[in-house]
Amino acid sequence: MEPLIAIVGATGTGKSKLAVDLATRFNGEIINGDAMQMYRGLPIITNQIPMDERNGIPHHLISCIDLEEEPWRIGLFKSECLRIIKDIHSRGKLPILVGGTHYYTQAVLFKGQLVGEGSDEFQGSGPRSDRETEESSSKWPILDAPTDVVLQKLREVDPVMADRWHPNDSRKIRRSLEIYFQTGRPASEVYAEQKRLKQTTLANGDFTAGEGQLRFSTMVFWIHSEKEALIARLEKRVDAMIEQGLMSEAQRMSDYIRERRTQGSSIDPTRGVWVAIGFKELAPYFEALHKSSLSVDELESLKKSCIESIKIATRQYSASQIKWIRNKLWNSLAETGMTHRLYLLDSTNVGDWRTCITEPSELLTQALLKDESTPDPKSFSELARTILGAKEARSQKGPGSAAKCFTCHICRKTMVNEEQWHIHLNGHSHKRVLKAMAKRAEREESLQARKESTRRISCDNESLEEQNSLSDLFQ
Repeated sequence: MEPLIAIVGATGTGKSKLAVDLATRFNGEIINGDAMQMYRGLPIITNQIPMDERNGIPHHLISCIDLEEEPWRIGLFKSECLRIIKDIHSRGKLPILVGGTHYYTQAVLFKGQLVGEGSDEFQGSGPRSDRETEESSSKWPILDAPTDVVLQKLREVDPVMADRWHPNDSRKIRRSLEIYFQTGRPASEVYAEQKRLKQTTLANGDFTAGEGQLRFSTMVFWIHSEKEALIARLEKRVDAMIEQGLMSEAQRMSDYIRERRTQGSSIDPTRGVWVAIGFKELAPYFEALHKSSLSVDELESLKKSCIESIKIATRQYSASQIKWIRNKLWNSLAETGMTHRLYLLDSTNVGDWRTCITEPSELLTQALLKDESTPDPKSFSELARTILGAKEARSQKGPGSAAKCFTCHICRKTMVNEEQWHIHLNGHSHKRVLKAMAKRAEREESLQARKESTRRISCDNESLEEQNSLSDLFQ
């Protein structure tokens, strides 16, 4: 099997930098796996790696489609990406697939992917179309009811899946109920049957069936940073994008839409590049600017609010990327017995890049190219040991350990599985809340003790006054 490097991780963790480093060191070429970065003319909003940072390395599938084109469906991306990988291999080079649209990456890595739990994608076809969603809504109107109503109905027909999803995860809750309506069977049974078939295939050693088989001799680098460090980095990143010209790019996009409307053409702002983080959040500002309906101070306030919305959306997007890796990518690797090819590299401290990222990634890439054995993925950092160790422990429980949500009533947070639950319990934020609660309890206890002491002193004084009054009376 020909070699392939895949680099995954949340936005802002350093995926593009590592890709260039490895391509430079090992005669590689880079394939973009980010849907938004495929659009040309918007390098800042789509976070494309600047030309002067590419070190002369060829980058494929980047800045290659026009603004009005739809994002590529999974099938199209997969076929074109596989064609490029074959061409890179034919020239004796190493293909490196990097990007944040992880369902693109996963479609390339594995053959015959089954639909994942809670997925709204059909096998090989990419995200569902609006027409398919509308058809389901017309057949079963309850699917468009408030999330708590849909969840209650799901509890009636499939309590296993109802316990699995976060109460606010409307998409997965809706999809699970929709599967029940479509098949007449609980979604939990459908997924369990899929897993049994795949496990039987693997137990028999029948990898030719294609269920989850890796297409290449693959090594996956997961560039990951601890939450607080990543949030701080993303805040600074958005500020830097503003300084580099994000506002002018968003202004051009807004003007383009307005111009097309005057020409009688319409653009769907809910699809394609128009949903890119950085544009949709600024849309209210440019609309107000165009209408001249606000004062200078009001415009400036709105602008600041929109920029804050960009930061919030960026944080949320990074969280969803991490969830995909922890759940769908990990599960696919686990089902093929290939989790030892997923290496979490800790980019929390950028100052430690060489020791934490460069050196281990080069060591592992050399082992891949020489077809040598590789170290335990948990051995590279404490962060890797914690996260990958929790995943392995959960996998060892086998298919009988159904996923379910866990709620921390202290932090008022709900985790979607046991792994995240244990990570939360051992995390800094939970411990900080416990420490704060302990301090608050200690202060309240101290305050209560002072109140009790004051009360006793007051009682003693009152008693003494009564005694003195009685003494004066008898005298």
